[in-house]
Amino acid sequence: METLPTANTEAVQDARERVSLRIQSLVDEAGDLLKNAQRAGQSQLASARDKLASQLRAARAELAQLEEETLAQARRAARATDEAVHEHPYVAIGLAAGAGLLIGLLIGRRD
Repeated sequence: METLPTANTEAVQDARERVSLRIQSLVDEAGDLLKNAQRAGQSQLASARDKLASQLRAARAELAQLEEETLAQARRAARATDEAVHEHPYVAIGLAAGAGLLIGLLIGRRD
């Protein structure tokens, strides 16, 4: 059975962390911009709004890139799983039956 390279998984994880940090930074900066704009008046409010809009566009672009990377990784995983099942059908059936049995036992214990 083929496993997915960990570099791809790590790249997606790094991208998620980057986006998360970027969004947190965006929220923090938006709050600061609005506070400063309230103090400075109408002219700075327009400037703050433009800067915030620019940062939102950048964050959306990063989120779109992360989504594409995640979908590509999911497709690779699905293809690898499909190939493994076709190469070893009886093993796949056994694993599925074992997982079903385990889940059934766990659910039965809850009652």
